Amino acid sequence: MSENNQKLDGFEGPGFLATSLDKAVGMARKNSIWPLPFATSCCGIEFMATMASTYDFGRFGSERLSFSPRQADLLMVMGTISKKMGPVLRQVYEQMAEPKWVIAVGACASTGGIFDTYSVLQGIDRIIPVDVYVPGCPPRPEQIIDGVLKIQELVQNESLRRRNSPEYQELLASYGIE
Repeated sequence: MSENNQKLDGFEGPGFLATSLDKAVGMARKNSIWPLPFATSCCGIEFMATMASTYDFGRFGSERLSFSPRQADLLMVMGTISKKMGPVLRQVYEQMAEPKWVIAVGACASTGGIFDTYSVLQGIDRIIPVDVYVPGCPPRPEQIIDGVLKIQELVQNESLRRRNSPEYQELLASYGIE
């Protein structure tokens, strides 16, 4: 069965389907992610290729890019983040509504890449929680798509109450986020 014609697990019969609310909401969220691209260098160029017709990012339900954090639920950080840019990235993350997810695209966003200097943040996970890391310098569009598919899997299987759990609140507290 194709990705877009996915069936929910549950009891079904002619004209009716019974399933849990978590599964129905998870499937709806999975296929309607609104990414906010935060691109600062060469990984942003690869993301542009991912959005083009050859790779067609839109077939994954993520075609509508948002450049406002209040209207996005997936933060895609691509490229080198300087320590001066860190507070701006953190502010963008905090302005996003729950539920929200983060992808660190490329070596620079994940670990600082080849820039092991005083001015470069050695991974965005030092200031915000990251859900998926996409390796590469820069990563190919196929890798970016794979990262989004991993986020979709996480989104679909996440409990509606996970964000209210003590573990999640503890994670946010470890970053100083309320």
